[in-house]
Amino acid sequence: MSLIPRWQYMTDESKALVKRGAVSLLIVFVAVIVLRALLPWVLLGVIVWFVWTWVARR
Repeated sequence: MSLIPRWQYMTDESKALVKRGAVSLLIVFVAVIVLRALLPWVLLGVIVWFVWTWVARR
């Protein structure tokens, strides 16, 4: 016997909850992948901005 109830025996509310959880997990997964890919560029941009403001003050 499986730990997760079979889909056919679940109530509509339970199915909706599982679907929302799966969609939320997918969105978080995609966001992590995108942020991981963009993080070096963001850090580079912040460093360049700090250097630019430091040079502009002198």
